[in-house]
Formats: sequence, structure tokens, C-alpha cells
Amino acid sequence: MEPRREPMAVIGAGSWGTALAIQMAREGHPTYLWGRDPDHLETIRSARRNLRYLPGAEFPASLMIEADLASALRRSRDVLVAVPSHAFRETLTLLAPQLQPATRVAWATKGFELASGLLPHQVAVEVLGARPTAVLSGPTFAKEVGAGLPTAMTIASRDESFGAELARAISGPNFRAYTQTDIIGVEVGGAVKNVIAIGSGIADGLGFGANTRVALITRGLAEMMRLGVGLGGHRETFMGLAGLGDLVLTCTDDQSRNRRFGIALSLGKSPSAAESSINQVVEGVPAARAVRDVAATLGIDMPICLEVYRIVYEGKSIRAAVQALMGRDVRSEIES
Repeated sequence: MEPRREPMAVIGAGSWGTALAIQMAREGHPTYLWGRDPDHLETIRSARRNLRYLPGAEFPASLMIEADLASALRRSRDVLVAVPSHAFRETLTLLAPQLQPATRVAWATKGFELASGLLPHQVAVEVLGARPTAVLSGPTFAKEVGAGLPTAMTIASRDESFGAELARAISGPNFRAYTQTDIIGVEVGGAVKNVIAIGSGIADGLGFGANTRVALITRGLAEMMRLGVGLGGHRETFMGLAGLGDLVLTCTDDQSRNRRFGIALSLGKSPSAAESSINQVVEGVPAARAVRDVAATLGIDMPICLEVYRIVYEGKSIRAAVQALMGRDVRSEIES
């Protein structure tokens, strides 16, 4: 079925928001990109590309920069929020009084809310109330989406018609979206994979080799599943794009900020210096604390995530963290 060319407002003019706006516009949808920094927006508008975050991706003709948030929302059928997790509630609070009753809201934000331990969909319910919502996640780097390279991702929504319509709208010759209804599982995967990727970066930076990397990914997947199922997600979700797919991508490619952050830690940089060297938000840093807190509340064993937390927040030495993981009691691999 040919999708209707409905207008879309994309909120967040960073690398990921820009890439998603480009993809929507590439498929012929009038797309309005809004961000908080007026000077940044003006630069984007004049250059017809995001020179700060995605300089290699030229804008399609149907992608428009809109400095007036109210105007962007008024012109659009749906809204797609692409901001870091720490800004998610604030952004929704800004949007809420300006949304039309029929406006549907999706987001590409990954991570728990640090102060509350809530997942993005829970924050959305608190701020926006009942309306159709969806989450976009999966193994995607903004640079490759912006370049139009073949990509697949997951769209999860409890409103199946909205999920399917959004998937058709964003899909094209080089971009494929799959649908499902397990919002919890998809969001947990998007949060935990960033923490495991820090661990993978540390291991690779220390030269531990392929065996270690694969062990971290595999056991990290087990931790992701434990937490996700404990929160109400479906086990099979974690074997898909938003679970295993995103985990492998983030742990193995240097486009991953979280992996690069881990490598910087392995070279002796402090967490603050390592994050400064990335020069963008490293979502795994707040996620490490949030995952630790949520897992502790639920009594769920997540040893890799816990050691990453201790390295980042408690100053534990990397060697001591490795020894703690390798010295754990022998247990069944399939133990839940």
C-alpha cells in the first residue's frame, strides 16, 4: 500500500533527529525539523545540511527547518521526538499544551529517566496522557541513515494501526521498518545496550580480543533479557533488531559513542574527560546508573552493567572490575 504523504514534525536537531527527518523527507513527506538552538537552526537552514552533527547528508527538498515550534506542530499530522533521555520529559512538557487532540507522538529516545527509573513510554503517559504513541529503535547509526545506506529498524506501538502507518511512512528502497507491540522490550534493549557497549569498548581498548568481546555481547544479552522480562517485556523481542541487533552494532563499531567512551576509559581517561572527548551525549553514562538502580529495585542480577557502573561512578579500577566478573561462581548458562 502506498503511504499517504502526511506531514511530520521532528523535534530535536541533533544527529539522530536530523537523520530521521532526512529519511522521512526522502520518502516524500513534508517534514519540519525543530530544535532548541535558533542559531543552529539558522545555520542548518542556510547550508541545507547539519554541519555540526551530520555534515555529509544533504537535505531533500521536502525537509524544512522551522524555528517556530507552534508552527511546526500545527502543520504536522504526527510528531517524532529525537532528544537525549535526560531531555525527554522536558521536551514532552514543552510540547504537551501545543499538541492537537488527534496528534500522535513517536520517539527515538533511548534510556531510562534517571531521577525516576521510568522508561520513555511511562514518562510519555505521565506528561501527555492517553494518545497513540510509538517508539523507534534498532541498529542504526545516524550517519548511515543520512547517507541513505540500507538500514532496518523496529517500530513498537500498542496502537497497531499507528505503528504500521509510521513504518510504511518511513520505509523506502534503502530503509525498512518492522512493527511490533512490545514497547517495554524495545525500550529496555535501547537502554541496556549502551551500558554493555561501554564494557565492550573498555575490553577492546585493553586489547582483550575477540573472545572477550563476544562473551560480553552474549552475556550482556542475557542481562538485557533478565531486566526486560522482569519489567514486563517479551523474551523474543531481545533476539530481534531492537535487542541483539542494536547490541551487536553498538558494541562493535567505532561510530558508537558508548564504545568510544569505553575505549577512552581503558586508556586512562577519567569519565568526565572521556565524555568530553566524544563531544556529544554518551547515553550509556546515565543509563549505567539508571540500570543499576532499576535492577537493584527488582533484585535482578546484572553483573556486567554493575561493574560498568562502578567504573564510571565509583572509580573502581578496570582491572578489579574484570577480576570481579571472571571470579564469579560457576552457574548454568541458561539460568534465568
